[in-house]
Amino acid sequence: MITSTTNKQVKYVSSLIKKPKARREEDLFVAEGLRICQEIPEERIHTLYVSESFLKQKEGRILSERVRRVEVVADEVFKALSDTQTPQGVLALVRQYHYTLEQAAGTKDGKPALLMILEHLQDPGNLGTIIRAGEGAGVTGVIMDASTADIYNPKVIRSTMGSVLRVPFVYTEDLCGTLQWLKKQDVRLFAAHLKGKNSYEQENYCQSTGFLIGNEANGLSDEAASLADTYIRIPMAGRVESLNAAVAASVLMFEAARQRRQ
Repeated sequence: MITSTTNKQVKYVSSLIKKPKARREEDLFVAEGLRICQEIPEERIHTLYVSESFLKQKEGRILSERVRRVEVVADEVFKALSDTQTPQGVLALVRQYHYTLEQAAGTKDGKPALLMILEHLQDPGNLGTIIRAGEGAGVTGVIMDASTADIYNPKVIRSTMGSVLRVPFVYTEDLCGTLQWLKKQDVRLFAAHLKGKNSYEQENYCQSTGFLIGNEANGLSDEAASLADTYIRIPMAGRVESLNAAVAASVLMFEAARQRRQ
């Protein structure tokens, strides 16, 4: 049992929580909470950490029995291990997922792709919400430029509510080059943009579609926006000028999902 906050494993987990570089080097991320830990495939769990009190619960015993490597942590020490204010007493070190651009783009199976393409998105909560909503809307993949928030940031992981385990994603060093490649794959690119003439519900998203979403403060760069096939707008009532990035993304994704159901 781990009984001290100076234990090297406590420091190791802390570095994975706080440092993107450590996550990259170790090829691991931290997932905390009962629900997501129950959803992680067994072969992906590197180590499961459980508090003494959690292990006494039925869910704790069941979860621990199916994982190869389990570390029991004293309750007070688990509070130091956790990244949440009210820890549930369980967290896992998880092997990272790696997808190719082709896998994330979902253009190989013959079905129309539905992609979220994110540029300079900085807020972890927005990124996590887009991934979660994306799974609900049937998104086939998420493509991000290199300056978008780290998908394995614990705040992103919590916001996805487990969807990060199932939605393919990829980072690209050359977003404009990737957009050009997508166009060659017959993916039609739509940008929510102030210059958009048509309202978003006037367009057809039943073919392979990619929605471009830009930085929370500055929107899309001119270079990325210039590669969109069509600018669209989300009409606003009142004095609101624009929507939060995750909310705008959700509006577009679910309109595409609605059209594809019909």
